[in-house]
Amino acid sequence: MPTSEPKKPAKAAKGATQERTSAFLKPLQPSQELAAIVGSAPLPRPEVVSKVWEYIKTHKLQNPQNKREIMADEKLQAVFGGKNKVSMFEMNKHLAQHLK
Repeated sequence: MPTSEPKKPAKAAKGATQERTSAFLKPLQPSQELAAIVGSAPLPRPEVVSKVWEYIKTHKLQNPQNKREIMADEKLQAVFGGKNKVSMFEMNKHLAQHLK
């Protein structure tokens, strides 16, 4: 009786997934304003977000009453377009404008 092995997913599908992931993880150059927080070396988008959150937590810039709100200091105001506070959802929109 022949034994049949389970079929593995096609490599083309796997390669397509890897290409999308690779584009997402492509290092991007931060602007001068953002470089003051995360450094001037090109970084993948997830690392930039992690470093910004690290900065926010280190400097206690999260609103204690509303944890979704970020209270900007001088460095973050430059990134947030001069706004004093933004939601964490708006923050990603502002970060995207400072990555190329």
